[in-house]
Amino acid sequence: MSGKRSSLYSLRKDKRAISPAISTVILTSAVVTLLLVAIVFANNFLDARLAENEFSAMKQFTQTVGLQMDDVAWTIGRTQTIRYASKYGQVNFESLALTYTVYVNTGGGYTYLANYSAGILLYNMPVSKYSLGNNYHERIFPSTDRSFLQMGTSAPISHVYVMEKLPMNDGEYIRIVVAPTVRMLNSKISTGGEIKNYYKFYLPLLSSGDNPRLSQSVTLTGKTVSVETAGSINLIRINVTFPKSSLGFDTSFFNFDNTAEIVDIPDGSIIEFYTGEVVVSLGLHL
Repeated sequence: MSGKRSSLYSLRKDKRAISPAISTVILTSAVVTLLLVAIVFANNFLDARLAENEFSAMKQFTQTVGLQMDDVAWTIGRTQTIRYASKYGQVNFESLALTYTVYVNTGGGYTYLANYSAGILLYNMPVSKYSLGNNYHERIFPSTDRSFLQMGTSAPISHVYVMEKLPMNDGEYIRIVVAPTVRMLNSKISTGGEIKNYYKFYLPLLSSGDNPRLSQSVTLTGKTVSVETAGSINLIRINVTFPKSSLGFDTSFFNFDNTAEIVDIPDGSIIEFYTGEVVVSLGLHL
């Protein structure tokens, strides 16, 4: 019994033991470190979820822009402003990113009809904030058909899709793209007892306007509407090229099914190719 008391007494007198004050400091430091790690993890997790939610909301925004483009393109002077809210990304405009060339065949081979260049609209989010992987592609609208030539009265005049392609000249982003495409309609008109086939094509041409960036908004303004006509046509060929392919805006970026579409129409048909210039302004405070 006296031996145990001696051991306890010697332990209390051992100057090498850690004092209660030092042990408290160590425990407090450990708790603070764990708390800081937890806070950093929670902030990163919250930022990631906010960026993901923002990106999902911008999918709907870009689809709305594509639909509004159809309303504006064919009415000169018509203006639509679409607003958005973004913390991590930014809407940009890339001019002259697509070129559509139209050829017609009257029976003796293809001849050149017209050439059109159009810009594209992009919502860019840095991959440091949100990423789905390099070369990720997701089609938003239309959901399945990847052809730049769409047919029918309800067909879109733009493709809206998600593209992450790294590296690119303007930075590392996951993007939601609005790219103008061609819509085709067919009708038959009886004139003097003779039925004629009409094929009408519609293509919006996006061009850059004022970009003061005073607010988070995209303003679309219809500027001009033009038409090219040709008669006695048997075949139509439309080619798409990518003038800024050296910057990364190439065939893999747009991911169309084909870079050329041939339309076989009844011999002697009449075609009308309509283009509507749409001026795109970013951040106008209207």
